[in-house]
Amino acid sequence: MRWRKLGVVYKPDASRTWAISHAMIPTPVLLNESVMRIYLSFRDRHSVGRPGYVDVVADDPLRVLRVSEKPLLDIGLPGTFDENGVLPTCVLEVSPGVKYMYYVGFELGTKIRYRMLTGLAMSRDNGETFLRVRQTPILERSDQELYFRCGPFVLCEGDLFKMWYVAGSNWTSIGDKEMPVYELKYLESVDGIEWGAVGQTCLHLHDSDEHGFGRPYVVRDDGIYKLFYSIRRRSLAAYRPGYAESVDGVSWRRLDDQLGLNVSAEGWDSEAVMYSAVITHKGKTYMFYNGNNFGETGFGVAMLEQ
Repeated sequence: MRWRKLGVVYKPDASRTWAISHAMIPTPVLLNESVMRIYLSFRDRHSVGRPGYVDVVADDPLRVLRVSEKPLLDIGLPGTFDENGVLPTCVLEVSPGVKYMYYVGFELGTKIRYRMLTGLAMSRDNGETFLRVRQTPILERSDQELYFRCGPFVLCEGDLFKMWYVAGSNWTSIGDKEMPVYELKYLESVDGIEWGAVGQTCLHLHDSDEHGFGRPYVVRDDGIYKLFYSIRRRSLAAYRPGYAESVDGVSWRRLDDQLGLNVSAEGWDSEAVMYSAVITHKGKTYMFYNGNNFGETGFGVAMLEQ
């Protein structure tokens, strides 16, 4: 593959109190033939994330049409798993006008830095507003996946919902900071709401330099599952993009060197490339992604050329 970077699509301008900085984990959905909506998470002045969106021209994703004036969902009640942040990672249409928003709930810890579990909200107005399906996680902690069950991406194929997510129970010291360790897992569900307590590991860490994966994003093309994800490395202290293929969505062959996109020599994505998501419209395939510092520099887009 070869991608041509088109540039930054949007960076918050601090005009909204709930969206002072960052534009994290871009998740594209085609609203109609003219408009593409990018769901993501913005941060307030306390670095607490809430979900919103940026609408762009579907044929020219650098042209911003609209930015949400209010968050699509507020943080959770005090003491809940999403009391300190809501980060959408997948928006799935389950029936006409009805969408599921799978999200990461962020909870600060005392003896560990934080926990990240998966929540679900539903929209009945085609993604303009959302309500929680429940106040508790749909991926709750388990003995095997103790601190992290997050970053979900879901496809619905026939009567079956398939989820890829990251999970782990360990931390590792990198420099003077404790960092999470997690691998890629797989689960299935009949309704998209109730899931198992333990997923099947479908992508292992490759070597001792890797300690985690970012939000997976899966597309199916000509019978092949294609996985776009992020790789967190100790030596870089940052994410780099990864790519893998599978015939069943469970056993993956890593082809990271074939992705054809990496950090720039300078600028907004010179230190990291992460949280990539791809969408095809009218024969053109676009990749939306974050650059430096987890979306602090906004989110950008690249177009597939080969």
